[in-house]
Amino acid sequence: MVRLVVRHWSVVIPLVAALVLAVSWGRDLGPIVVTLVSVALVGAVLSAVQHAEVVAHRVGEPFGSLILAVAVTIIEVGLIVTLMISSGDKAASLARDTVFAAVMITCNGILGLSLLVAAARRRLAVFNAEGTGGALATVATLATLSLVLPTFTTSEPGPVFSGAQLIFAAVASLVLYGVFVMVQTVRHPGDFLPVEGGESAGADEHDELPTKRQAQISLGLLLVALIGVVGLAKLVSPSIESGIAAAGLPASAVGVVIALLVLLPETIAAVRAARRERVQISLNLALGSAMASIGLTIPAIALASIWIEGPLMLGLGATQMVLLALTVVVGALTVVPGRATLLQGCVHLVLFSAFVFLAVSP
Repeated sequence: MVRLVVRHWSVVIPLVAALVLAVSWGRDLGPIVVTLVSVALVGAVLSAVQHAEVVAHRVGEPFGSLILAVAVTIIEVGLIVTLMISSGDKAASLARDTVFAAVMITCNGILGLSLLVAAARRRLAVFNAEGTGGALATVATLATLSLVLPTFTTSEPGPVFSGAQLIFAAVASLVLYGVFVMVQTVRHPGDFLPVEGGESAGADEHDELPTKRQAQISLGLLLVALIGVVGLAKLVSPSIESGIAAAGLPASAVGVVIALLVLLPETIAAVRAARRERVQISLNLALGSAMASIGLTIPAIALASIWIEGPLMLGLGATQMVLLALTVVVGALTVVPGRATLLQGCVHLVLFSAFVFLAVSP
């Protein structure tokens, strides 16, 4: 029995995580139960990565990266909306903090770590500048329209959009994201594939292609695992909030922790792709996740604002805008040559470290 569980751990763990979620939902959790929930959360993350790779191997790139990014983001949006509705005015800035954290984690943390891992193995990380540059430009535009402009608009007091402005930002986000997906998958998919001769195909491409049934089962288990990740993250969020408050940290740190938890599957998948010398896949995951996080969250929040009482604070503060501007500039300088060394990876990781440090010590 034990051997069977070990052999099929990626099948068993999502179901266990779902069971733990169902049993624990709506209950007051003690320290022991919180520990068990945390263990189930880690297991769900690892199994999500495993099933995402099976699906990606079956459908090929760039569809594989897109599926994981969209699946994680849709469930992330559900978590944000649920927390905002249940927390009331206390969660007025939760969407902003979580989305901004997702952008910084993906564009600096995941991207920097992927470049560092790839460059450490081959001295040079090579990728497609055209597709990656277009993705970065889309992320920068979405972030500016949705997170920077509310700080400077005058229709409403504070870093808040008026109703019409929020609708415009939501529609613009959906349009930009939809056009990017069309370009990535239909018009110019070659711009998002590994550079010929620049990256190794990796051992995974020589493995036997999963059958259609195996891919469908993995897709279903991927969704179960991701629901488990977000649901279990919500269960431990009160403990996280209490710990952050007890440590005297700002409330915005909650959004950072939530984003870190939700983006764990993509982080692990991106690093594993970089280790296989498939840097472009890592960058697709990083920038695609940032884009999906903004392009899907802002429209969902705009729709949910009908039921959410109180202000919806989307505008960033001065420190956050400086970090975002520096991220865009450094990202552009990293992407333009189509290749990167350890230096570029370290620069992005230092930016990510600065974001985390300033989030806990503003």
